[in-house]
Amino acid sequence: MLTLVGRGGATASELAEMRERGRIYWTAPRSQWFAEPKRLAGAGLLEATEEPGVTGPRTRYALTEAGRVAVSRWLRTPAGLPRMQLEPLLRVLAADLVDDPADALAGLAHLRGEIDGARAGVREGERAAERLGDRGERLMANHRFAHRVLDALEDWLDEVRPLLGGGPDPGSDDARRP
Repeated sequence: MLTLVGRGGATASELAEMRERGRIYWTAPRSQWFAEPKRLAGAGLLEATEEPGVTGPRTRYALTEAGRVAVSRWLRTPAGLPRMQLEPLLRVLAADLVDDPADALAGLAHLRGEIDGARAGVREGERAAERLGDRGERLMANHRFAHRVLDALEDWLDEVRPLLGGGPDPGSDDARRP
């Protein structure tokens, strides 16, 4: 949250918009994106100021010196592997526990649409990054990574579909190849 507030500050609704665009990077309930800035302000890591909004006053959050120190300390801690909860992979593994493994295909059918939605969010983030100077360049590196992750999910879907008794997915690259 402190990272997203950054040097320019952000309102809770701007943070929620970032959450939607960046859902491939970090998941948390929408309500947390409104509650967490208040908690961090209470802890002295963010400063809260009121400004006019469209329908009434809104709160803009900015990093305090203590917040910058906290970010600096956090950056020096070792980064581990990402925590991933890949339910689709578990569904493929579970397919041998049911009478018809193709049942797993029904549960995976919407995944390409989810991937398309996530990719659209990444593209929105790319457009926003163009206005952020050096920070935007780092964000673009993250967006290129996100595209590779989404590509990997699409490739995986193409791989497991025949294992579950399905032919090429009409939306996959394999289905479009001669």
